[in-house]
Amino acid sequence: MQIDILTLFPDSVSRFLGESIIGRAQKKGIVAVRAHQIRDFTQNKQKQVDDYPYGGGHGLIMQADPLYRCWEHVVQTHGEGRTVYLSPQGRVFCQAEARRLLDVAHLILVCGHYEGVDERFIEECVDEEISIGDYVITGGELAACVVADAVCRMVPGVLAAEEGFTGESHWDGLLEYPQYSRPEVWHGRAVPEVLLSGHHANVEMWRREQSLERTRRKRPDLLP
Repeated sequence: MQIDILTLFPDSVSRFLGESIIGRAQKKGIVAVRAHQIRDFTQNKQKQVDDYPYGGGHGLIMQADPLYRCWEHVVQTHGEGRTVYLSPQGRVFCQAEARRLLDVAHLILVCGHYEGVDERFIEECVDEEISIGDYVITGGELAACVVADAVCRMVPGVLAAEEGFTGESHWDGLLEYPQYSRPEVWHGRAVPEVLLSGHHANVEMWRREQSLERTRRKRPDLLP
């Protein structure tokens, strides 16, 4: 799995995705995540990447040409891939979307800023738009990190076992069951007896029931 991220803040992206599980997976060569500074592909001394919108309006727009040159460099250097623009206008990201993107060998994630990007870049280079929720944040970096993390953790070898993600919330449309660790009693609250029984069938039955009950209570919209 290769992920290239076009951004104005490559250090922030690299620091986040270079830590913990995804960072270790990169060191092992299981995944490759690269952040590219869009400003490096401008053609002026000021490294300007934005300008006022035609027709007037509030704020600034990211220019098409620096974005295109950065995108073109990634394609020429690392090969063609599926280009995703992180946008509040895109399809809302979920676990099913992460599983779909897992089948893409090379993802190119584009981080917007200001009031958006020149529409011509989207028309020329972008295959799809993805949103991490129906709200607006200051830039696409957080969204790109969310998408990259959600996809990379499912790449074989990143987690110790496949159950590390197949047993979690949203994998099968339900929320995950409650989890407990030591001590057996904490602040007067005891671990459910079934989890101490050693009876694996009963434990699995209890976990399934808890997943269903939790989903009904917390996210009834997930149930048919």
